[in-house]
Amino acid sequence: MRGLAVGLWLAVLPVAGGAADTGAGAATYARICAYCHDTGIGPVLQGRALPPEYIIGVVRNGRAAMPAFRPAEIDDATLTDIAGTIARAPAKQESAP
Repeated sequence: MRGLAVGLWLAVLPVAGGAADTGAGAATYARICAYCHDTGIGPVLQGRALPPEYIIGVVRNGRAAMPAFRPAEIDDATLTDIAGTIARAPAKQESAP
């Protein structure tokens, strides 16, 4: 499974390049992070009030099955925007069956 996750994130790179304008964090999250974190593969991030510094640390260093993303893959400005987006995001509402 780890090989699949690493292969999937490689398919969407690179994202470097100063994309820290309004909405860049949400757009980058949707393009790179949501595949795992919004589908039950990785832990749910939204609605947990995780500190941006923690998110940045995990993204840069990796943790368990989460690969590390280098600045060449997600630049610092975009990562800061992603971390803020996740930190402020409300919990997703469960849809009724």
